[in-house]
Amino acid sequence: MRGEQHPVCDATATSVFGEYEPAAFYAKHGVECVEDTLVNSRGLKQWWRSWTPVEGGVRGVVCVCHGYGADAGWLVQLTCIHFAKQGFAVYAIDHQGHGKSEGLKGHIPDLNAVVGDCIAFFHPKRESHKGLPFFLYGESLGGAIAILIHLQQPELWQGIILNGAMCGIGKFKPPWPAEHLLSLVAGFIPTWPIVPTKDIPLVSFKVPWKRDLARINPNRYTGRPRLATAQEFLRVVKEIESRASEVTAPLLICHGDKDIVCDPDGSKMLHQNATSKDKTLHLYPDMWHQLVGEPAEGVEQVFGDMFSWLEAHLPTQPQT
Repeated sequence: MRGEQHPVCDATATSVFGEYEPAAFYAKHGVECVEDTLVNSRGLKQWWRSWTPVEGGVRGVVCVCHGYGADAGWLVQLTCIHFAKQGFAVYAIDHQGHGKSEGLKGHIPDLNAVVGDCIAFFHPKRESHKGLPFFLYGESLGGAIAILIHLQQPELWQGIILNGAMCGIGKFKPPWPAEHLLSLVAGFIPTWPIVPTKDIPLVSFKVPWKRDLARINPNRYTGRPRLATAQEFLRVVKEIESRASEVTAPLLICHGDKDIVCDPDGSKMLHQNATSKDKTLHLYPDMWHQLVGEPAEGVEQVFGDMFSWLEAHLPTQPQT
């Protein structure tokens, strides 16, 4: 499926839809988008979206987990449209405190609750897509969420695609005093947004106009990580490191080797330790954290690899 342009090519520095109105953008790419809400088990309203091909039938389902500070309605949406254009029904939900969903912005004190939200949203889709293969796709923090979903449902997923996934601490591990202090202070002021961090768009998107587009997302969390959130992320990557051998699903791991947001060594660790019989690691030279933020030829390479992998993991008999 190489040569199919990613919809980000139609975007501009001021709009994910470029020069189009949203309805015209979806029509141009041959997809239907549905947006709605649900109430999760904790009483929080969450926004969700789906993208399906208008013509040609559905060949598989891709369940998308977005990253920290992001949501399913901005740049991630363009990748969802790209999957739908290739014949997949695509589903994504804004995590608590992200996008249009309720909850304190950027506050994730318990990632297990987010994992549970995703499972509760994705699982009923199996009734409406019986017989079709289901895949997980996770970007950054969403990669960790996808892994944890698989660990709870090891037999239900036909494959996982990880894009710049947060799945190991590696060389980004904070020194012991800082980690200990984080744990201590988070117990008293869990929501305090004080954890030092880089300017994420600046160090994630190589192409400047895509960086500008990421910055103007009206629903993006722009503050520093909150103490309890940072502590939870450290706990989660340690859990993934300790449980990597329990990952058994077919696995495609894509990571830029110049990523300074999520350590590429975490992807190497997962690839080495996962017991999946079918696992592939692509470390892309000179690419940054957000692979959709690369120049057009890099985006084509990355998503060409993803679609070739998906094609190889679809049933041999056509599905409708």
